[in-house]
Amino acid sequence: MLDTEQVRSRARAHRVARRRRRTTATTTLLALGAASAYMGFVYGIPGIPGLPDSFGPVATPTVVAQESPAPNPTSPTPTPTPTPTPTPTPASVPESGPGTFTVATAGVEGTGAGRPYRVEVEDGIGVDPDEAAEQIAAILDHEQGWSHGGDVVFRQVADESATLVIRIATPNTSDAICATGGLDTHGELNCRVGRTVAVNLKRWQLGSPEFDGPPEEYRALIINHEVGHWLGYGHRTCPGPGEPAPVMMQQIKGLYGCVSNAWPYAPDGTFHDGPKVP
Repeated sequence: MLDTEQVRSRARAHRVARRRRRTTATTTLLALGAASAYMGFVYGIPGIPGLPDSFGPVATPTVVAQESPAPNPTSPTPTPTPTPTPTPTPASVPESGPGTFTVATAGVEGTGAGRPYRVEVEDGIGVDPDEAAEQIAAILDHEQGWSHGGDVVFRQVADESATLVIRIATPNTSDAICATGGLDTHGELNCRVGRTVAVNLKRWQLGSPEFDGPPEEYRALIINHEVGHWLGYGHRTCPGPGEPAPVMMQQIKGLYGCVSNAWPYAPDGTFHDGPKVP
């Protein structure tokens, strides 16, 4: 049997053991509570007072501003649309000019074979002399022009050796040149007086309402018609309905059944001719 002292000793041991278990349990509960509170703060566990009943971070996400992407250096740069050259209108063609001229120098051949001609443009009328001379040279040398077959050859010069002078001038100046030969061109027509061909700026820029083609093609008719006079050809009329109008026909005054035509010769070498005008 156990004596009294042994019983008391065992009782004390049991009390100490209970206190240790109670302390350990309390410590464990406190740790679990702290962990739960932390988890509730971070993850929003339902049931934790004062915290939202939803999962996911409760902190408002930080919004990072997105900058626009830098241009791709390899992307092609858009090509600017060229500004179109304004189409001349009757209002944009000056009626008069200073009466002074600039001689074209590009394309000039001081020596060589060919009939020497000079190109002049009245000052301040918006036509570049060298560009005009280039167009005139192309007309004179065209295979359907007066150079067809090589019987007539032209050579551009810039001096007084020219036996043919082609002047592009305003209507008033052109009229004045034509009047020296007794011609009344009414501010509308071109003419040839002596060695001078006067090209009315209005016709050069605008063409003719009777001509079925652009002004650029009508320029060929102007040069071929007036140079034809210089070569000794007189006026012709329409050879028949549907036929190409001869270049020596005054097509600006009407076609009379013929078809507009700017060249002395057809592509096959046929000369476009018609009845002489008395």
